[in-house]
Amino acid sequence: MAVIEGAGVELAYEETGTGPAVVVVHGMAADRAAAPRLEGTRTIAYDRRGYGDSGAPEPYDRTTVAEQAEDLAALVSALGATGAVGVGMGFGALVVLDVLLRHAGALGAAVLVDPPAFQLVDEAMEPLAAERLALEEALREGGREHAVEAWLAARGVSGGERVERARRDARAFFADYGGQATLPLSRRELRALTVPVAVLSSDGAPAHARAAADALARLLPDARRGGAEDVAASVRDLTGTFAP
Repeated sequence: MAVIEGAGVELAYEETGTGPAVVVVHGMAADRAAAPRLEGTRTIAYDRRGYGDSGAPEPYDRTTVAEQAEDLAALVSALGATGAVGVGMGFGALVVLDVLLRHAGALGAAVLVDPPAFQLVDEAMEPLAAERLALEEALREGGREHAVEAWLAARGVSGGERVERARRDARAFFADYGGQATLPLSRRELRALTVPVAVLSSDGAPAHARAAADALARLLPDARRGGAEDVAASVRDLTGTFAP
């Protein structure tokens, strides 16, 4: 593990392999350990602020996609990985997308897995309201750690190190949860984005998450659409043509 300065906080990261640079940005209730293995690349996986071994301001109760994107842009620049492929998972997909929109050239391509671009689809309102209610009930029952565990259980993740790490980083999860809606998505800006992007959905993604991914893919010019099992294949395709 190494540490580098992000946008005002220290970010812990690891590098593996050699080849075209790929930066993996994890989602909520996760950390750099969730990074996929991408052979033939220089894979950089880091803990977002508040997670794992990375720092966070005190107190750390809220964040924005823009704040997280500044961390990512600073990391890419400091590590000499400008033009890398950004692989974003869940909330991390919004972070990667924001860098594409506001930091031209920082990333050369992107793979967005389960991007929660829920403002693009009306059908997300009801399931998101139900999810918030379930989280509030779990908070009342057992506090933040219990609520994060319940959120993961609803996604088929229970027990083991993943849950323990998520309980440890519960404050970062809730900062993320409130920060999901902070990315303004302009359809005009999305249609003008010329960076190659693959938009993927995991097998267990709920209908409203798939709908959000579909809506985003339709707005991005020539976006590739697929399943989360295609992460490595998508990275190979993108680095083969658009290697930094």
